[in-house]
Amino acid sequence: MAEFEVATGAAGVPDGDGQGRRAAVRTAFEGLLQIRRLMNADAADPEGVPAEWERRQPVRAVALALEAAGVPPSATDAEGRRMAAGYCLGAAERTGVVRVEWLGPPGSGAGHAAEDALRNCAAVLRRLGWEALEYRGPRRHRYLEVEPPPAGPPRR
Repeated sequence: MAEFEVATGAAGVPDGDGQGRRAAVRTAFEGLLQIRRLMNADAADPEGVPAEWERRQPVRAVALALEAAGVPPSATDAEGRRMAAGYCLGAAERTGVVRVEWLGPPGSGAGHAAEDALRNCAAVLRRLGWEALEYRGPRRHRYLEVEPPPAGPPRR
């Protein structure tokens, strides 16, 4: 059985679309929540804190959380041209931090939609225990930096 491929928005759309893809995402996300329940058993809200697996693979974890919440990923074609508007993830400059951008093909309006779209992404991720801060880069390009909260003693 092949490993579930997350949609980071940085490449083509993973295999499977429509109902089959949604079912695979739902199954993978339920698995993630189960990992959280098992690994964060001492936390007051085990599902509300990223598990160690997520801390080691933050891009995969953030991509799964966004897609499971119905946020569309961006995608590129075989030549690297952007063909869909949506989130695009990659590693940020700091280790363990994910950069979330809202990208789309020329003329798609992705730049104008970025503010609201990124705020939605941040809200989804914060509900799942991630810290998400919005920044502006060159030419006022908006993006998020997302990371798990600092690991601390168990909470009860």
